[in-house]
Amino acid sequence: MAEGPRPFKIPRSVLVVIHTPALEVLLLERADRPGYWQSVTGSLDREDEALAETAAREVAEETGIVVGAPGVPASALVDWGLENVYEIYPVWRHRYAPGVSHNTEHVFGLRVPAGTPVTLAPREHLAHAWLPWRDAADRCFSPSNAEAVLMLPRFATAS
Repeated sequence: MAEGPRPFKIPRSVLVVIHTPALEVLLLERADRPGYWQSVTGSLDREDEALAETAAREVAEETGIVVGAPGVPASALVDWGLENVYEIYPVWRHRYAPGVSHNTEHVFGLRVPAGTPVTLAPREHLAHAWLPWRDAADRCFSPSNAEAVLMLPRFATAS
């Protein structure tokens, strides 16, 4: 059965800084851009999808970590109340409707136990690393991702 064209991405997304109590941050290396490291990110699947639902779905899809499972209660996913509006990189603009050039990203934190296993989606990511928060910020290719990681100590008590 032939698939139709993929629908355009919604220019609203989440960024989820996954971290341990010791402030080690999980970063993922993009499969489509080797050397580009980032936190979990993803767009809403539908306009009425709740941001927390998007965050939990993307975490599960990209890392295999299930929010609400033993060790990762739903309360561990915290909306930091931050939004970043940024210009979509030209290389990825074809995924959005014509004329869309900016995305609004909502930042969440997810506190997980040290040693939480990670199962990558191989079509999306090549590798993962747990890094001290400052090192993680340095490795992020996206400025908004690096800034979110640098804010982790401020928000970690809430996540």
